[in-house]
Amino acid sequence: MPKIGTPELIIILVIVLIFFGAGRIGRIAGELGSGIRSFRKGLEGGNDDDEEENDKE
Repeated sequence: MPKIGTPELIIILVIVLIFFGAGRIGRIAGELGSGIRSFRKGLEGGNDDDEEENDKE
């Protein structure tokens, strides 16, 4: 398996920036972050609902 070092990562980053552009990459990263936050909030909310149902019983 090939080893990926710092120079290779820099080259990949430059190619991605040229291909997508900085603005689009920032927007994609923001959407990914908000999706992860929503997922975590949903997981926490699911546990809270179960506890509330147990308290009602």
